Amino acid sequence: MTDSSTKRICIIGGGFGGLYTALRLSQLPWEPTGTPEIVLVDRSDRFLFSPLLYELLTGELRSWEIAPTFSEVLADTGVRFLQAAVTGIDLNECAVHSDGGDLPWDELVLALGGTARLDRVPGAAEHAIPFRNLGDAYRLEERLRQLEEADRDVVRVAIVGGGYSGVEVACKLADRLRERGRIRIIDRGDTILQSAADFNRTAARKALDTRQVWVDLETSVDEIAADRLAMSYKGQRDEIPVDLVLWTTGTRASELIAALPFERDDFGRLFVEPTLQVRDRETICQNLFALGDLATCRDASGQQVPHTAQAAIQQADYCAWNLWATLTGRPLLPFRYQHLGEMMVLGVNDAALSGLGVQLDGPLAYLSRRLVYLGRMPTLKHQFAVGANWMTQPMLDLMAS
Repeated sequence: MTDSSTKRICIIGGGFGGLYTALRLSQLPWEPTGTPEIVLVDRSDRFLFSPLLYELLTGELRSWEIAPTFSEVLADTGVRFLQAAVTGIDLNECAVHSDGGDLPWDELVLALGGTARLDRVPGAAEHAIPFRNLGDAYRLEERLRQLEEADRDVVRVAIVGGGYSGVEVACKLADRLRERGRIRIIDRGDTILQSAADFNRTAARKALDTRQVWVDLETSVDEIAADRLAMSYKGQRDEIPVDLVLWTTGTRASELIAALPFERDDFGRLFVEPTLQVRDRETICQNLFALGDLATCRDASGQQVPHTAQAAIQQADYCAWNLWATLTGRPLLPFRYQHLGEMMVLGVNDAALSGLGVQLDGPLAYLSRRLVYLGRMPTLKHQFAVGANWMTQPMLDLMAS
């Protein structure tokens, strides 16, 4: 419990934006005002380092490495974790409603992320598997196990979406299924990886071609059934048999955000100012910040901030600082996004990265990507545990073989 004079900062959502904001807040100097109570709320008990989720499919990483528990990550930080599903946000009473009870707040941070838009195609919600969280990965793993154990020559996989997630999961599945895999990417655009650097796009096409992954461009998915998929290309409709459909395109903000009286973009995301405060909040609720996948933001230079992990991590530093500034009477800082490059995994021991004057692909890019992500994991303790395992596991595997 806290006394009545202690401020409470409530952070809803434990992804990159929410967790890293909480960790940064715990490191700031709060004297002489006194440290506020910092509460992080999430329905899951684990933080997910989502860029490494693909490695679960091929057994290169284990779930504990990319999904430590919040209790482990937040140990000794002073941040309180509440595992609960948020059911409503009352801006008038300044309270969060959840299945774990009501939580009053003085400052509120919205970092709920996004969900897959499975309502766009008939049958998608029933038969397609998104690939965004641990639950999705476990569901996919179970389906793959069933298909691999079945008496069949081929496993037919359709992946809806030719962005980063679609390409990365396609390469991992191709390496896992090998000659049994018949993998197809379907995308409405005229190229894969629309927003990627040319170097990464070229490396991705090479990786897909090497693994014999089909790519259907300018093609829309019309309907998904348990064993087939209907699609259209330039007005011509076709149906193909499928054993598994993965959905990697399109996200929308949480329904909780739709209930708030603020302007939103076409995907339901809140418009925020460069300070990461929700736009037009003044007449309703002053103390409201938003970041990550549910926020549409232009930074101090006017550039549109992408909805990526690196952007959310950078926003978290500014969000924490501005919360601290709000409570200690200091000026707020406008967010400035720095693009640090692009990295993508292209199968087992294969990746591509470009940025800051560096372009790499193949095994060296794969190793570099691993090391960069190791340095971005949330705490030194977890970095050390994961890094030690990465160094010792190959020797243990060699001894066991």
